[in-house]
Amino acid sequence: MNIKDIMLKRETLYSKYATFDHESIRLEEFIPDIRPNFFRDIDRIIHSDSFTRYMDKTQVFTKVNNDHISKRMVHVQLVSKIGRTIGRALSLNEDLIEAIALGHDLGHTPFGHTGENILNKLSLKHGEGYFMHNVQSVRTLMILEKKNVSVQILDGILCHNGEFAMKKYYPRKKTAEDFLNEYYKCYEDEKYASHLVPMTLEGCVVRISDIIAYLGRDIEDATKLGVFDINNLPKEITDIIGNSNKQIVNNIILDIIENSYGKNYIKLSDKMFETIVELKKFNYQNIYYKANTKEDLKHYEEMMELVFEKNLYIIKHNLTEQRIFKNFLNNLPEEYSKETSVVRKVIDYIAGMTDEYFKAEFIELKKHQF
Repeated sequence: MNIKDIMLKRETLYSKYATFDHESIRLEEFIPDIRPNFFRDIDRIIHSDSFTRYMDKTQVFTKVNNDHISKRMVHVQLVSKIGRTIGRALSLNEDLIEAIALGHDLGHTPFGHTGENILNKLSLKHGEGYFMHNVQSVRTLMILEKKNVSVQILDGILCHNGEFAMKKYYPRKKTAEDFLNEYYKCYEDEKYASHLVPMTLEGCVVRISDIIAYLGRDIEDATKLGVFDINNLPKEITDIIGNSNKQIVNNIILDIIENSYGKNYIKLSDKMFETIVELKKFNYQNIYYKANTKEDLKHYEEMMELVFEKNLYIIKHNLTEQRIFKNFLNNLPEEYSKETSVVRKVIDYIAGMTDEYFKAEFIELKKHQF
């Protein structure tokens, strides 16, 4: 027995609804080694530059002086662990779950969803279609870093949108062409993107795990910052889901396992689904809408508009001494420069920035009068 076969012995325990290693689809050829396909893809993701930049990207709260508040790096690790817990209980492919989970937010902008919304407006204004972090995450792996990971992973990332909870998640069979068609259509139709369904049961697990990972943790972070008092959670919610992150995570996971074991779908009980919907609404009113002041939002918008417009000028006038050339464009293959519009280059550059890099870029560009 060779080493790869030894590593694949776990597949004998898989559910018939799991995704098996030999089912991996890739958009480009590659030379195999001892690692199973999805296991290898995890390595490609965690060794990417964009994965490293998670360490200084906002999850919910940006201007905080507290080392215990979640950054994007913490969030993706939580999604991975929650997803693998569900996956192990349901005898699914944990490697595929981990790869999707760790890669699902690679395209997230500085300042979290606030930054994403601003960059979306700028993208639409300049005729480059909708900007969404899930689509940008796929673009990062597929085009910017050329990691050649499995289509099942790219698809799970594209379809991960945790803002839209569902009671039952059915995977939908797709070819590589189906995936690419969905990817390109996302730039044209915002609503279409929000209702995509993954092609694997593992992708469905990550989609619900994204919600589980942020619901209680965001409450925990808000409590630490004094934005929110956990004792204010409504009793009709806490009676079902608990009143701490630990209880919320545990109760939802157990509910999913109980309702999904041996099934070809991922399902929440009616009561748990209704409670999650109510808790999400509660979090929006009491946490997310309060995470930034109106002054903060206006300031971030002004900052991003300046960084966006000045980098457009820099590329158009070939000012090669500027950071967008030295730190970004000069590191990309020649075909990227030839095939990519000036506006898309700026979008890619800004989307990849950490919070601190963006602030430094703003300060630097504000000095210049061009």
